[in-house]
Formats: sequence, C-alpha cells, structure tokens
Amino acid sequence: MAISRIDDILSPAYVEGLDELSLVDVRARRDESQEAADELSYLRRMVQGRLDIVHADLQRRAGGEPGDLHDLVEQLKRGEILGEGTRGAGLGRLPSNLTPAEADGWIAAELDTIIDAARMSTLPDLDETEVRAIADKLEELERRVSHQRAELHERANTLQEEIVRRYKSGEATVDSLLK
Repeated sequence: MAISRIDDILSPAYVEGLDELSLVDVRARRDESQEAADELSYLRRMVQGRLDIVHADLQRRAGGEPGDLHDLVEQLKRGEILGEGTRGAGLGRLPSNLTPAEADGWIAAELDTIIDAARMSTLPDLDETEVRAIADKLEELERRVSHQRAELHERANTLQEEIVRRYKSGEATVDSLLK
C-alpha cells in the first residue's frame, strides 16, 4: 500500500529531476501520491470518528445527562455524529480507490494508544479530565494527519503539473496514451 511509503513520497528526492523521468514514471508517482492521500483520508476519518464520539460525550456531560451508550448509538444511526462537518469547502477530490486503507502504521497505532475501541465503550465511566485529555490528543493527531494529507495532495499536484507541462510543450502527445 502506498501509505507505507509516505516518508519516501514526501521526501524532496521524490520530485527531483522530474524532467529526466519518463512520462510513465511521472504518472506512476502521481498515482502513488494520490493513493497514499486517499488511504490517509480513510485513516484520518477513523481519528475524526473517535474524536466525534469523545466530543459527543463531553457535550452530554455539559448537559448533565446520565451516560447512556444506547443514546450514543442512536445518534450514530441518525447521522448526528460522524456526519457533521465531514466535508470542507470546495470541490474536493474523488478517491481513485474506494476500499478501506490498511489500518496499520503509526496512525492506527497512535490512535489505539490514545483510545482503542474497547476503551471507547468505557467513555461514560471516565472522569471529565481524562475525557478532555483524550480529546486533546485526538485533535493533535488529526492535525498531524491532515497536514500530511495536504502535503501528499501538494505532491500529487506537482507531479500532475509536470504531466500537463509535457503535453503543453509537445514533449508528450495524446497518441502516447494509446501505446
């Protein structure tokens, strides 16, 4: 999976000497960059999902309601949690791969260290200070993942710009796509 190569993809060497690479190689790098961004988007959503649930618990606490996992599940079913604010402004990007990313690597490991699925079920039993600390850690993780995702999109854009430059300059032709 491309996500395991994020450090390589984001290194300056990945886009150095692009004019010396074949068009096939530039396209492959662009596709790999986009695939890694798509996989990272899926993992980022996993972080956001847990953060949404933690925020819902904090809101419940602010209202003084007793902890009830049944109500939380009903909110999830109605799309009141995990559905809000999932799409930013702009056209966005259509993922080229619609299958879930492999949930491994530093993001999944750090997510489980902060709060794994089993601990999520005990959220109502934790004290508010602990829940707020979990929220803070999840917010920081989401910021780092979002930053990396933005860098991957920039990398894919750089590679796409090289492809476009070649077509505009005549170095590449539409006929080359058919070969």
